[in-house]
Order: sequence, then structure tokens, then C-alpha cells
Amino acid sequence: MAYVPSPLKSDSLAGLHALVCGASSGIGHATAIALVEAGATLTLVSRNEGKLKAMARQFAELGAEGVHVLALDLEDGAAVESLVTQHITENGHIQILINNTGGPPSGPLLEAGDDDFFKPLTRHLFASHRLVKTCLEGMVASDYGRIINIVSTSVKEPIPNLGVSNTIRGAMASWAKTLSRELPECVSINNILPGFTDTPRLTSLAEQIAEKRGVSTDEVMAGWLAEVPAGRLIDPSETAAAIAFLCSPAGGAIRGVSLAVDGGRLRSI
Repeated sequence: MAYVPSPLKSDSLAGLHALVCGASSGIGHATAIALVEAGATLTLVSRNEGKLKAMARQFAELGAEGVHVLALDLEDGAAVESLVTQHITENGHIQILINNTGGPPSGPLLEAGDDDFFKPLTRHLFASHRLVKTCLEGMVASDYGRIINIVSTSVKEPIPNLGVSNTIRGAMASWAKTLSRELPECVSINNILPGFTDTPRLTSLAEQIAEKRGVSTDEVMAGWLAEVPAGRLIDPSETAAAIAFLCSPAGGAIRGVSLAVDGGRLRSI
């Protein structure tokens, strides 16, 4: 008798609709590529509509079907709810939600004021919570839901000079762990913790820190890499591959975890 693979072991995302926040660059962009390659229908979310439309055209040229563009500012809570709700009505349920957005500027925690916390909390925690509540009905109706939050290794080990970011990321992890106990059985939620990844965000952080310390960007990067056993920056596609697995039927038993993709930098167990 011919071997027939179990659907629970499948890594295919065919027939599933994924909404990817921060899709125009970095890990979000790489994640969109990984999900469309796995067969998912995509909704690309970012403030940069031009970049999203260029991505959609590129995917269409490669044979992808059903790639949608949704220009959205995650700091606008009312727009997050209304535009995503309208989009679902017009284009069908969302089964996969990738929460991802740019992090706060660098700096010591004691230098932060109220406003320095509020904006990143709005686009990270509050927007993610709104998106989960907006998409959850469709996940339940589909009997399939995957929520992935792209956070940071600072969830487990705070990173020096990223005080506000460390605080926000910790809040995201606690929120996700709490939700993992409340969500319906068919819906899982997990965090991906990127390490030093080759993205524009990392380059920008290195430049900010170098300027404050009066050193070169290369020196900042070298100091970071000295803490990475893999001895290199992580490619965004490597992070995206882990995300795609967690989104798949094969990843369904993984729930409420914070998975580091960091080349071994974390020292904690």
C-alpha cells in the first residue's frame, strides 16, 4: 500500500489566508515570501503602500495567487479594527496572523518618558490585541488559527541600551502566554525571538549606539557577534522558515512558546 502522509505532518499552507504585518522589509518581508512559497494566500500590511504593491506584483510574476495589499498604520487603533474587518468581509477569513512592527529607538530606560512607551505599546501590544480579536472569529469558523508574534530575544535576556524595547517585548511575551491559555483549541499563539538579524532595523540600531558611544558601527557589530556562537548575523529567511513551520499543521502542538532564532546567543535555558 502506498504511503500517504498524515495531514497533521503537513507543512503546506495551501487554502490558508495569512495577514503579515510589517511585510515591506526585514523579517516581515522574508516571512511573506516563506508563507507564499508554502501556498498561503497573503495580505501584506505596512504603512508603505508602494513597497507592498511592488511585492504583490513580484509574487504574481512568480505565480502566486491572491496577494492582497493593506496600507495601515498600526498606531491608529480605529483603523486597525475597521480596515481589517472590511478587508476580511471582502477577501475572506484570516487563519494566520503575523504580528510584527518596528521597534522603539535605543536608549537607557531612565531617559524614557511616558510618550516613549505609549507609541510602541500602541503599535505592538495594542495593535496585536486588536488584530487577534478581529481575526479570531474567522479562525474559529475555519477550525484553524495560528498567531505568531515577532518579538526579540530581550524577552529572556534584556539587551543593554534598549530599555523601552526590552519593556515592550516583555509585555508582548506575557500577553501571548496569557492568551495561549484562553484561545480556542484550534488556535495557537507563539513568539519568535530574533537575535542579531541582517535587517535595516539592526543597522539602524548599530548606528544609533555607535553615535552615542563615539565608536564605529563596525565596532558595535563586532561586539554583538562576539556573543553569537554561530559567529554571524542571522539571515531573515532563516527566521521566516521557523515562522512558516509554526504556522503549518505540523506545528500545531507548539503553543505559548518563545522560540529564539539567534545563532545560540541566549545564555538562558
